[in-house]
Amino acid sequence: MNISLKKIKLENLEMIMKWRMSPQVSQYMYSDPQLTLKKQKDWFNEIVADETVKYWIISIDGTDIGLLYITEMDIVNHRCNWAYYIADESFRGRGIGTALECNTYDYVFDVLKMNKLCCEVLCANEKVIAIHQKFGSEIEGMRKQHICKNGNYLDIVEMAILKEKWQKIKSKYTYKKIYIEEI
Repeated sequence: MNISLKKIKLENLEMIMKWRMSPQVSQYMYSDPQLTLKKQKDWFNEIVADETVKYWIISIDGTDIGLLYITEMDIVNHRCNWAYYIADESFRGRGIGTALECNTYDYVFDVLKMNKLCCEVLCANEKVIAIHQKFGSEIEGMRKQHICKNGNYLDIVEMAILKEKWQKIKSKYTYKKIYIEEI
């Protein structure tokens, strides 16, 4: 199984729009958007011009299955945020999260030279919280009723891992290096 992260292209926008509006993806996100191709093109133009973000398509053996992104890259404080989703449910539970997690940590700390990698997760998404914890991320806090989605207030878990911790524990994990296309 060859995993790669490919930079987003215009021809990917319709696919990303369908992924993002699908219930299996949006249930774990802050909103249930009603997207259009025009909105997707506007979003694409914004991220291409924004030097503080990087977005990739997750591809397995040539099949596009999801999206991984790094946002809020702060070069002064050496921290950023990240998230990903696997939209194609047939690829879930196959160890892809391990490769994505470990390779993202390596990329953020070794290539981007960041000191801290942060993420936010809906409290109800216990599997993702557990995956992040498995690879060294720690819960730093909780934001109670932070998101209002479909009339319900949802709690958010704030998590992070420091470069120093990853350097100490990364040898405990076996993972295949993946190709990450430079943006």
